[in-house]
Amino acid sequence: MKRIVSFLPSATEMVCTLGLSDCLVGVTHECDYPPEVKNKTVVVRNVLPIETMSQGEVDRAVAERLRDGQSLYQIDENLLASLAPDLILTQNLCQVCAPSGNEVSQVLKVLPKTPEILWMTPQSLGEIFDNLRDLGAATGRLAEAEAIINDGRARLEKLADETSKPSHRPRVFCMEWLDPVYACGHWVPEMVKIAGGVDNLGHDGGASVRISWEELAEWAPEVLIIMPCGFDLKQTMEQISQHFGLYSSRTTRIPSLFFDLPAVREGRAYAVDANSYFARPGPRVVDGTELLAHLIHPGQFGWNGPPSAYQPVDVSLLQGFSTEGKDYYWEGDAMVFTASYLARRGYCCDSGCRHCPYS
Repeated sequence: MKRIVSFLPSATEMVCTLGLSDCLVGVTHECDYPPEVKNKTVVVRNVLPIETMSQGEVDRAVAERLRDGQSLYQIDENLLASLAPDLILTQNLCQVCAPSGNEVSQVLKVLPKTPEILWMTPQSLGEIFDNLRDLGAATGRLAEAEAIINDGRARLEKLADETSKPSHRPRVFCMEWLDPVYACGHWVPEMVKIAGGVDNLGHDGGASVRISWEELAEWAPEVLIIMPCGFDLKQTMEQISQHFGLYSSRTTRIPSLFFDLPAVREGRAYAVDANSYFARPGPRVVDGTELLAHLIHPGQFGWNGPPSAYQPVDVSLLQGFSTEGKDYYWEGDAMVFTASYLARRGYCCDSGCRHCPYS
């Protein structure tokens, strides 16, 4: 069996979906699904300390490094050479998401033998399936890949047929970054369309694009899906609180523009686990499309996936409204938040809250 190194979380997931986890000898620091890959050897790490940076700081730092021709990732060349891969899975779609063309070409020069390179650069759902098929062909698992593809296509076709029946297709906005705001791109607008929504700000089959708050206000989305690239649900909820909450450091008009959006006023703003269902072009984008159908047409479609896939944004909590008894109680001079309040907030603040549901 081939020794596989993956430079992509989505490729890592595909490898495991095909039953090739034992062949996977190297991964990136971002590879976390399925859970067993967390024990694999890490050969790629992020250069920037993203965990300690705000979204605005990340955006500026990324732009500066790309402008100066610097990489966002560090490949451990000696470790990679020692792993002696037969097959490397990589991409040339986005310099921000993973090591890309030039970096991969450079690292190949230090390897004792030249491995096969499988480039995964999808722009659509169909191309994601093509990548899975190519991986199956390269690893002797073509039949397994075709079975997964056929199942995914059947689910999407069934969903598209059912969402064609409602007379109203709500205006949707998928927010791929909060500061600055980015509209969705690549395969996500296609997912919205299949799920029965309309996102005219998204860039179907192309890169995510930066937009202004004025453009977003003019679009007036009826459903808002907050899905920052690279973030899970808890991280997304924390970003929402930091950017739009009562104690946000923002002194601009942005929080008020957010609360004026029809989706926010009507309680139809949702945070989602972008890593699992949207940002990574792997098998779970089919689940993500079904999740979108539930959020866009909740009366027609249910959600049978993990509860951690999404969470409604509690607007009153963001605005600082709370009720004694329901949200907090007093012990002497100390205010103690309830488990209900902390769950609706959606993330752990690491302050040692007594009733924290995330500790």
